[in-house]
Amino acid sequence: MNLAPLLTSGSLDDPEVLAAVAAAPEERLLPDVTVIKVGGQSLVDRGRAAVFPLLEEIVAATGDHRLLIGTGGGTRARHAYALAAGLGLPTGVLSDIGSSVAGQNAAMLGYLLAKHGIPVVEPHALASLPLHLAEVRAAVFAGMPPYDMWQRVPEAGVIPPYRTDAGCYLVAETYGCAGMIYVKDEDGLYTANPKNDPSAELVPEISVSDLLARDLPDLVVERGVLELMASARHVRHVQVVNGLRPGVLTRALAGEHVGTLITG
Repeated sequence: MNLAPLLTSGSLDDPEVLAAVAAAPEERLLPDVTVIKVGGQSLVDRGRAAVFPLLEEIVAATGDHRLLIGTGGGTRARHAYALAAGLGLPTGVLSDIGSSVAGQNAAMLGYLLAKHGIPVVEPHALASLPLHLAEVRAAVFAGMPPYDMWQRVPEAGVIPPYRTDAGCYLVAETYGCAGMIYVKDEDGLYTANPKNDPSAELVPEISVSDLLARDLPDLVVERGVLELMASARHVRHVQVVNGLRPGVLTRALAGEHVGTLITG
């Protein structure tokens, strides 16, 4: 399909142009790579007892899988958001702050994985990912999407709507990866927050549309991820697993239905 005449002569917002671009074939850049999001508050903030066993499992998994390991911001990011919002700073500034905290967590995981040759890839160097994946079959990156001052302004408040869950998903979708796994401190998605509601029930599988229709007050992933999945071309489902349970991530990488599957 020759898109040049349309793209060079018409508006990039023209419905005909958009339809033609959408119909064009799209190459999956890293189709055999799985993105793993290591939760900041769920795992990193818990320290050695949570992080070391998970990293051992990730390193072992590189024998059979190629992995991109994204990091969350965790409690430090939430604290920084609270301070910045209290000072009256806008969403774009909070996005920058969140990026720096997620970067700190990526750096710490990178140092711990250094003896295995697994590097940290900065946002401006993502073009080097294929080299690292070919050499050591894994790389670490900060999960916050690099929107910075261009972060979309939310309908309410100033907290960035696209944070590390969304950033990791965007990497998986943009590179056409094999899958997206969120490593949390719960067994998956529940009908309520299981930390403070003993009646909460695990939801093994649910579609994005059904999940949005339920309008749950507490989700295990950012709502922005659900918005992105609604228009995804490649990564049509994500999996949420408990990283505090040894072996669960390995089972998820092997294609086993553990935790919660959220489908597009």
